[in-house]
Formats: sequence, C-alpha cells, structure tokens
Amino acid sequence: MTEELEQILSQLTQPDNAIIQQATAQLKQAFKDPAIIPGLCAVMSGSQNPQIRQSAAVMLRLRVKKHWKKISPNDRESLKAVVLQAFMQETEHTVQHSLSQLCAVMVKHETPDRWPALLQLLNQSTKSSNPHDRQVGLLLLNKVIESNPEPFKPHYCQLLQLLRSVLEDHNNPTALYYCILTLTAITAFIGTEEMHLMRSILPNLIVALKCLIKADQNQASEAMEVFNELMESEVSIIVPHVADVVRFFLEVSSDTNLSDSLRVKALSCVTFLIKLKSKTVLKQKLLSPILQAIFPVLTAAPPPGEQDPEDEEDDSGDGTDNESPKHCAAQIIDTMALHMPPEKLFQQLMPLTQTCLASENPYQRKGGLMCLAVLAEGCADHIRTKMLKSVLQTVCQSLSDSSQVVRSAGLFALGQFSEHLQPEVSTYCSELMPLLLGYLSSLNQAKVGHVTKAFYALENFMENLVKITQLPYKGRNYQNFLQTKNYSGIEPYLPTLMETMLSALNNTDNLKIKELAVSAIGAIANAAKELLVPYFTPVIESLKGFLTTTTEEMRSLQTQSLDTLSVLARTIGKDVFSPLAAECVQLGLNLTDTIDDPDLRRCTYSLYSAVSIVTPDCLTPHLTAITTVMLYALKSSEGVTAHLEEDKTFVLLDDDDDENEEKEVFLEDDKGTDIHDVAGFSVENAYIDEKEDACEALGEIAFNAGCSILSYFSPQFPHEDVRRAAFGAMGQFCRAQHKVWKENPTEANHQALLKLLDIVVPCFLETVRREPERHVVMGVLESMNSVIKSCKEEVFKNPSRLKEISHAIRDVLKKKTPCQDSGGDEADDEDQQAEYDAMLQEFAGEGIPLVAASVPADNFFPFLNDLLPFIMNKAKSSCTVADRSFSVGTIAEILHALMSVSGGRGAAGRLSNRLLPVLVAGAKDSDPEVRNNSVFGLGCLAQAAGPIVVSDYPMMLSVFSNLLSKESDLRVIDNLCAALCRMIMSNVDAVPLEQVLPALVARLPLKEDQEENNTVFSCLAMLYTHSPALVVNLMKPIVAASSHVLGNKDVDKESQNISVALMQKFAQNHSAEFQAAVTSLPAEQRDSLSAAITAS
Repeated sequence: MTEELEQILSQLTQPDNAIIQQATAQLKQAFKDPAIIPGLCAVMSGSQNPQIRQSAAVMLRLRVKKHWKKISPNDRESLKAVVLQAFMQETEHTVQHSLSQLCAVMVKHETPDRWPALLQLLNQSTKSSNPHDRQVGLLLLNKVIESNPEPFKPHYCQLLQLLRSVLEDHNNPTALYYCILTLTAITAFIGTEEMHLMRSILPNLIVALKCLIKADQNQASEAMEVFNELMESEVSIIVPHVADVVRFFLEVSSDTNLSDSLRVKALSCVTFLIKLKSKTVLKQKLLSPILQAIFPVLTAAPPPGEQDPEDEEDDSGDGTDNESPKHCAAQIIDTMALHMPPEKLFQQLMPLTQTCLASENPYQRKGGLMCLAVLAEGCADHIRTKMLKSVLQTVCQSLSDSSQVVRSAGLFALGQFSEHLQPEVSTYCSELMPLLLGYLSSLNQAKVGHVTKAFYALENFMENLVKITQLPYKGRNYQNFLQTKNYSGIEPYLPTLMETMLSALNNTDNLKIKELAVSAIGAIANAAKELLVPYFTPVIESLKGFLTTTTEEMRSLQTQSLDTLSVLARTIGKDVFSPLAAECVQLGLNLTDTIDDPDLRRCTYSLYSAVSIVTPDCLTPHLTAITTVMLYALKSSEGVTAHLEEDKTFVLLDDDDDENEEKEVFLEDDKGTDIHDVAGFSVENAYIDEKEDACEALGEIAFNAGCSILSYFSPQFPHEDVRRAAFGAMGQFCRAQHKVWKENPTEANHQALLKLLDIVVPCFLETVRREPERHVVMGVLESMNSVIKSCKEEVFKNPSRLKEISHAIRDVLKKKTPCQDSGGDEADDEDQQAEYDAMLQEFAGEGIPLVAASVPADNFFPFLNDLLPFIMNKAKSSCTVADRSFSVGTIAEILHALMSVSGGRGAAGRLSNRLLPVLVAGAKDSDPEVRNNSVFGLGCLAQAAGPIVVSDYPMMLSVFSNLLSKESDLRVIDNLCAALCRMIMSNVDAVPLEQVLPALVARLPLKEDQEENNTVFSCLAMLYTHSPALVVNLMKPIVAASSHVLGNKDVDKESQNISVALMQKFAQNHSAEFQAAVTSLPAEQRDSLSAAITAS
C-alpha cells in the first residue's frame, strides 16, 4: 500500500486537474482500508520526496484529529513511535513543521504524561549542544504547547528555566523565535508560583528580541506579541520592568531603518500599555520619554516624491492608515488623552505641540495639528474650558497655510473639534461657517481627496450645530444627557449651503462629489430640522434617482442616499415625511431582497427605525420580514474569515460521516475546522457596522412599534461596539415591554415585563463586573439607567436587585471594575484622572437619583449613605469643573427624587447637615454651571426636607440674596427664582415674602430654564391663595411673565395651564387691574395671552 499511497500523493501535486481528480478518487478508496494509518506512516518516514512526506503528515494529522478513538491501540503506539523517529531524522523545515503539528494534535488526545517518549525527546533536543537540534526541539515544543498549554502546567517551572537559558543563546535566532512563541503560549496560564520566575526572564527577553530583530524582522514582529499577552493576562509581571520595556519599544519605533510593520508593532505595544496601566506610566515618569520619542515619528516627512497615505489623492478621506508608524504615534496621543489626567498630559505635551505649530517645516505643522485633533475626544472638558479660543484660532489659521498637507490636517482637526468640543464650538458659528463655505467654494473639484476632507470638516460642524438644552438632571455636561433643538445659527447660511449641495447633485458627473453632497445634506438636516422643509422636494427628487440604481459603481452613493433619507425622516417633521413612510419601507425591503451588501442593509435598518418614530403603523405589516433580516445579520458569521495555518490549503480527504459515506472535505468550508488549525480571525468592518446598527435599530423599533424580540438576542459578539449596541437594544426591549404593559395593564403583560427584567438586569450587572472595555460599561450603565428611569419600581421587584445595583454603582465609583485602571498599590492623586474615567463614574452616579426615585427611601437609605461620600468627594475645589458640577448636580437630583417617594422627607432631613455645606459652597463657585446646580440643589433640599431645614432658611436666603445681586448668568438667575419658590412652597411662613417676592418677580420671565416655569407659577398660584394682596400688588410683572409662557413651544402644557388658571382668577376677581396689566403689554403678547385665556 505504501507505494500506491506515494503514487497517489505524488499525483495530487501535479498541475493537471484531470490527474488530481483521478488521484482524489483513488485516495477516497484508500481511506476505506484499515491499513491507511500504517501506510501513511511509511510514506511519511520513507519517501524521498519532501513534498510527499509533508502531505502524508498532514493527512495523518487530519485523520488523528477526528478519528483518534477509532484508531487501534497498536496503531496509536506505532504512530507515536514513528512520528518522533520521523521528526528527528527529518532535514526539511516544512516537513518538520507539519510533523510538529501532527505531534500537537496527538498530545491533545494522549496528554504529555501518557507519552513519555515525547517528553524525553523534548528534554534532549532542547538541551542539545547542537544548535540545529535545539531549533528543531524548540519548534516541536512550541507546537505541542501552543495547541494545548494547560496539560503542561505541572512542568511550567522547569519549562521557564529552560526558556530562560534559551533566551541567552543569542547566536541562534530561530531558537529564540520558537522560545518566545512558547512563552507567549503559556503566559495566560501561569500561576503565582511561576510569577517570580517569569519576571526574572523579562530582561533576557528584551535582549533576545533585539538579537532577533537583527536576524529576522518579521519573526521579531510576531514574537513581540508576547508583550501584548503579558499585558493582557499578567500585567504585574511587566510593571517592575516597565521602564526597560518602554525604552525597548521606543528604540524600535524610532529606528527608521526597521520595517514599518515592526515599528507599528512596537508603537501598538506602547498604546496598549498606556490603556492598561496609565498610572504606572505616569508614576515611572515615562510620559516625557514617550512623547520625545513619538513626536519625531508623528512629524516625519515622507520619502522624497511620496506622500503620507492620508494625503494621497485617492485616500478615503478618514485621515487614518492603520499600518503607518505616523498613525500609531497619533494613536498613542489619542490613548493618552483618553486615559490620563489632562493637567499632567498637557504640561508635557503642549510645549512640543507649540514648537511644531511654529515650525517652518509643513510636516511639523501638520503633526502639531494632528496632535490637537486627537486630543479633542479624551480631553474635551480641559480644552473647552481652558484653551478653546486659542486652539480654534490656530486651526482656522491653518486653513490658509501655503501647504495642502497642513490645510488637510487643519480640516481634520476642525472636524474633531466640532464633534467633541460642543456646545462651545457652536458659539463660533459666525466665524467658522463663512470660513468653511469660502474654503469649499475655492477648491478645485478635481482634487477629490482634499474636497473630501473639506466636506468632513463642514459636515461635522453642521451636524453638531445645535443649541444645548439641559434635561432636569442639571449636573451632566456630556451630550448623551442633553437634548437638542434646532439652532438658529445655521439659518443665515442655509440658502448658500443648500444651493451648493443641490448644485453638486445636479451639475457634477463625479460620483464621489455627489456622495459627499448627499452626506452633507443629512448633516444640514440634523442642524436645520424643520427649516429644511422648503428644500425637501428638490432633495427627494435628487435622491430618488440614486436610491433605485442597480449599478455597482453607484452603490456607495445609493447607500449614502439611504442614510440621508433616514436623517430626513427623523428631522423634517412628521407631517412632511409621513406620506413617504410606506414607500420607504417597501424600498428598504426591495433593496435587501435584490442586493447583498452589508453597508446597504445597515442603512435600511436605520431607515426602518426612523420610520418607526414617524409612523410605526407602516412597519407593522412588515415586522416579521424586517426583524428576520436583522436577526439573521446578528447571527451570521458572514465577513468573518478564519486564517488557516500555511499548510492547510491542501484538498483533504476525510470520512467523518455518520452514514459512513465517504466525502471530500475542503477545509476552507468545513464547519468542523478545529480551532487550533486557525492562525487567526478577521472581520470586515462593514459586517461589524451592520451588526451594531441592527442592534440599535431593533431596540428602537421594539420601543416605537411595541414588539418584543429579546428571545432571539444575545450580546456575545466579540467586537466591543456591537456589544455596546446590543446592551442598548436590550434596554430598549425592557422599555418597550413596560410601555406595552402600561398601555394594556394585564397580568400577562406584567409578568412578561418582570421576566424580561430578570434576564436583562443581571446581564447588565455581570457585564459591569467583568467587562474590560470602558466604553462598553458606559453603554451598559446608560442602558440600565434608562431602564430604571422608565420601569422604576418594577426593576426592584426582585428582593436582591437593590443591593446588586447599588454595589455595581459603588464599584464603579471606587474604580474597582476591570475596565478601570485601579492602579493597584500605586499612589495617585485622586483629584486627577482621565476625563473618560470621570465620565464612566458619572454614568454610574447618574443611576443614584434614578434608584432613589424608584424605591422607598428607607430601603435605599443604607446604600445611599454608602454612595454619597464618593459623590461629595468630587465637590472639592481642587476637582475639575466637570467633577464639581457632576457632584452637586447628582446631590440635587437625589434630593429632587426623594420628594416623590415614601419616607423621602425623613431621609432628606437626615442628610441635610451633610449636604447643606456642600451645596452652599457650590453656590459660591466660580463656574456658572456649578452655581446653577447648587442653587437647584438648595431649593430641592428645602422642598424635600420640609420643616427640618427651616432653621437654615435665614442662611440660605442670605446666600441667595448675595448671589441674586451680582449674578449675570441667566440660567443661574432662573434657578434662583425656582429655588426661592421651592422654599416658599415648603415653608411659606419662614420666608419674608414682602422682601423676597418683589425681587423674585422682577427677574421674570425665565430666560433659559423654561422647565422651572412649573415651579414658579405653582408658587405664585399658591401665594395668591395664601397672600392675595401681595400677589395682586405685583400683578403687572406677573401678567407680563405669563404672556411669555403662554403659547411658548419650549414651555410644557402643564406649566401653561397653571399660568392660564392664575390669569383667569385675576380676570374674574380683579378685572380692572388685570385689564390694565394686559393693556400695557406689546400687541403680540397681549393677543397670545387673550387667545390662551379664551381657549381654556
């Protein structure tokens, strides 16, 4: 049989399909013969052709992997002996490699201790005085341990001692390579007894890698993965040597004679270390050396005659190149911004940046601008509050630079500022918008790459051009706690903008320019909302031609048109868009039926969720079809590629079939491919984006259309953006079921809600306890908060839930979760932390008042008592403005929540002595937002605690009087009025109304915080009953204030109704005074007041 098998395997290597097919058929027959194992062994050890020996080894490995138990004991023992013998006598590296993989598969079945000959061979070969034998032995060691590291655990100490000695064999780079790969394989499995030994190896490892770099840069790049594994699994091993490790990374990344891929690997290791152990980097004073090393990389000019990838004309326009050292250098600064305190970072970073910006070298100037751009996300508060005007001026000046690479970097920076430095950037609209429009009009449209960057800046600025209006929670500075309304800033520029965009759609043949214009229209719609109605018809007419195209070259334009259509559905107004809703749903279904494209499907999901807001009834007949497509996208592995080991591309044969039918197996399509055959996985970004958008759309549709689809749903996808979106959708499902129950309050609906909460909330909590990615935990906390806010006490029906949620919040505030760099034994200034770390804690803190509003105060009080010190600690004057604002805002919201729950008054009273000094100090703060939140909190304390704080009224009134006399911030003044009203309503006899009420009324109407009209007019209505003469004496300013409230779309109906009721009483009981007050109003206000009173 040996000769026959060798002949067949030889034919399989021939470049003739007919011969290969014939040999395949013969081999299928041969595999039915029980003698196949001994036959392949004979070929593997005896053939003169190395390619055939390798083929035989691969065939045996596949056979062993799937059918070890079917192989007779004699054949097993024979195979174990033959493979080791063949391995030692083999001279061809490729065959040795395949033989080592065969051994690795066998070890999985036999375990090392049941194969003593293998251990003996490994011991002899790795300690051999012959360098080649050591190489081969280490190759075998690497493969058997890499495939199954845990069974070797009893031998780890001995193994580490061996590897340490191998690392000193600097003249044998191949041995070093396999040695380091073996270290990488066992790192995740080492225990405490091996830790000390592993630490002692680190210096040897660095020296060994330097030797390997000189011999083979590709192998060195792969071997450097050991540091990522150490950082991810056992970062404490690196910490004692962190300075040496970082110095090594910087040496490699700074050496321009080395390959880009190796330098990128070194820079990526620096990024990962900063992400995991930023406090260690700061404590070891490594920030300055890192910056000194990466700035030359960031600002390096490309070789003569070349450009940086992001500056090439055919660049995609996103300003990134993942394989470029320059991009990785910028990424390090981005990671520093996200994980380090801004004060410490900027002290070291800004002198370097300013030097670059002042340089005559355009690539130095570009580097400085890129640095400013990547700082915007992580250090947004620091830039907004301390240096916004100067950095904006720098960026604007760069747009007139003589170098296009500098102008491009300036456009990128402006786009980043527009996205992350809101709302302050929008206040510069009158300077920035003409600058951007003028720049765009001056461009040569033939240079599409640069035009793309100009559109990016313009689009980001317009999309974020909004007026920020705070929700009742007053302490939050971040956008997800804010709601937006159309900003009049865009109105003067709207005709020019739309003329430019419609002209680009109708008058240019360049598809990329059309695509950019379509995208920009979506951004304009986000900012302009109903102001865009006059342009809606021509826009839709232009989009129609793109939406129904069938040509591949227009696919990207078609996808962007769908995206913009979704934005229009959300922004243009229900009355305008509703007639198109059903047509849009059908369009989406037709497209997904006829075109297989993940980006296109993703945009149809967004369109469906937009329609669910406008007219959910249009979706109802198609919900099954729509959700089926989206759920399939979530479950699908399409776009996931398994990269097999290099010798897995054979056409292989196997007989793994329950019906004993022989079949041909192509590994690339074999769902049973063993994980150890896979060198790695990659996922196309388009499929990740599709899954993320499917999650978001499913949640939104569930909430708006009232359907539940959680049973099909699992947040287990490995990509963190998809996980975050999945948790968001789970929260939407809970809110949707709560809405269903409230609209149809049956026991079945109630039980469905409770069952859903019992699935989702524990999932949220487990994720907070275990998830390593910070922004995923932010998403979970945000979603959990939305569930608590909507479902309130239903979340806490399970008796253990209050404790679990409170402890999860506490753990985040204490920085004790896996996604927070707690710093271990490293002392650190608690007042300084990265803005995103503070942001994570704010997501947790925002949950405290929501819990307080959902359960009886006495039940929550022990947990609240435990949580408050963490919140109050952030009110210190040494903390950032954002922290101080968050602290007093959270305290205020807790007090506001206690007003509405049983036992709330007693709880607020018990807390008053602790909270009053914090709020009073906040009312005197230099920042208006902190003052605003503190004043709101003082009013809530008076209302929540009631008579208990009456003795503090004189002091509180004195604080308010001083503040009112000098305060210039309109929102603070509005909240002062509301706080005084809360004090009056809580203890009217404790307030000197003759002095307070005229001063209060003189500040009406409210200018900024329209929500407090409810408080103010409720107080005035109460006072009219309590002290009518006092109120009547102030009728004229009260009527004038009321005229601003009535018919105002920013004031809720309840507040308007309270105001109307008071006006009616004035009209009935004091007609002459009331008529005189109305007559003194301007005609427009007089008419709106009369119309409101008449209508009611």
